[in-house]
Amino acid sequence: MDKPVRLVVLGGGTAGWMAANLFAKRWSRTQVHITLMESPEIPIIGVGEGSTPSLKRFFKQLDLTEQEWMPACHATYKTNIRFAGWSPASGVQEYSHPFYSQPDVFNERTFFTNCRTRRLGLDVITDPEKFFINGELARQGKMPIAPPNFPFQMEYGYHFDSQLLGRYLANVARARGVVHHQATLAEVLRNDRGEITALQTDAGDLLAGDFFIDCTGFASLLMQKALAVPFHSYQQQLFNDSAVVMPTPALAQPPVETRSTALSAGWCWQIPLTHRTGNGYVYSSQFISRDQAETEFRAHIGMSNSSESCRHLSMRVGQLAQHWSHNCVGLGLSQGFIEPLEATALHLVQLTVEALMDAWDDHQFTSNGRDHFNRTVTNHFDGVRDYIIAHYKLNTRGLNNTQGSDYWRANRDNTQLPESLLQILDVWYRCGDLTAELAQRTIKPAFNSASWHCLLAGYGAFPPLATNQPGQGKGDLYRECKVADFVEGCAMNFPLFL
Repeated sequence: MDKPVRLVVLGGGTAGWMAANLFAKRWSRTQVHITLMESPEIPIIGVGEGSTPSLKRFFKQLDLTEQEWMPACHATYKTNIRFAGWSPASGVQEYSHPFYSQPDVFNERTFFTNCRTRRLGLDVITDPEKFFINGELARQGKMPIAPPNFPFQMEYGYHFDSQLLGRYLANVARARGVVHHQATLAEVLRNDRGEITALQTDAGDLLAGDFFIDCTGFASLLMQKALAVPFHSYQQQLFNDSAVVMPTPALAQPPVETRSTALSAGWCWQIPLTHRTGNGYVYSSQFISRDQAETEFRAHIGMSNSSESCRHLSMRVGQLAQHWSHNCVGLGLSQGFIEPLEATALHLVQLTVEALMDAWDDHQFTSNGRDHFNRTVTNHFDGVRDYIIAHYKLNTRGLNNTQGSDYWRANRDNTQLPESLLQILDVWYRCGDLTAELAQRTIKPAFNSASWHCLLAGYGAFPPLATNQPGQGKGDLYRECKVADFVEGCAMNFPLFL
């Protein structure tokens, strides 16, 4: 390249500043000139405050330590997601989805074996949190931090204040050479080939570029408005389209897990931060009104008599038909959104940026890698979609005299399921090898076999118990290996964890 590639990110927020930082880290200023333009008039939505373990890798890529960024963002550790009230008729009042860590390599076979044994009708232990170290740490309220001589890598996510995280990443990016331009977009200029050539501000200034990143949220000003890229909705499969949010005071001892509690027309999150607790009710406006949702939400978090106002949000669930069109890539809410049940929003942002950087490195900043990139990102979204749909399809609310509603029945009766999900459920219920099914897929699934086993076992998605059961301990690897006793012993009797 004779001169630097001009890369323009439109829109800030966490997604925009994550991308700007990753670009600045990958390429020198002589290779790529990065400008981020955002409007001071458009606020950050600021409710995506949990992550998967991929965010740990993000900060490591940027050489940012937890001691630096976590206090600045009032962040806490997250080892686990706890689901309460999603499948009461199965006898499971709540279950956990622990993040998979390297020590779990020794225990996952035990868990998988017990799950298959239970699918054969034998009464064995299949509680996910009893087999994975992060599940045990969450139960004990211990952080997932080990001393340097601990021989295994621990994986975990975070809870954080998203407004503060966006500001922190903005400061880092500016210090590393990203040009920050505050202006409001007035017009998108394109050439005869349909490519974007420049952004015109309301002050009449032109910001020219070679590639553009659309981080303008649900407005999708470049991808959908300017380039008319179609949007593929998931509305028939995922009904939730609204949320109401309100913070409450910080917990005296913040847990190291997110809590997701099923309510009448959706679910409520609880995210513990050091300065407050984040709460939100994600629901479907087809089944409950805005006022009814707020009333139920306030009652759930104990704020019925509070004068503090709630924020109401609308969501559009789905993804773009192409995530890269012409010389523009959608990122964050501009490219699509899958509700925050498993906190995958920033995970998908990170995967998208990494796939884009690899494509540009492989093809010298041309569009030659565009088709492969689009297939890869679309598959990532579809993989997350399948996992989220399964949470709703498998619910047992309203069965066996448990509390239910039209919302939960509609989700359970929904037949608009993707073939990729049907294949997974078919393998499970036929007592097949779920790990082999996921391994043979062309694109690596968004959630691994351990996560799928956690979900299906956590919901109690098993046949009735056989009439004749073997004696206790026979075939139950949990009891034979005493997995939880071992994990608890490590966590409590040795100075491995803070």
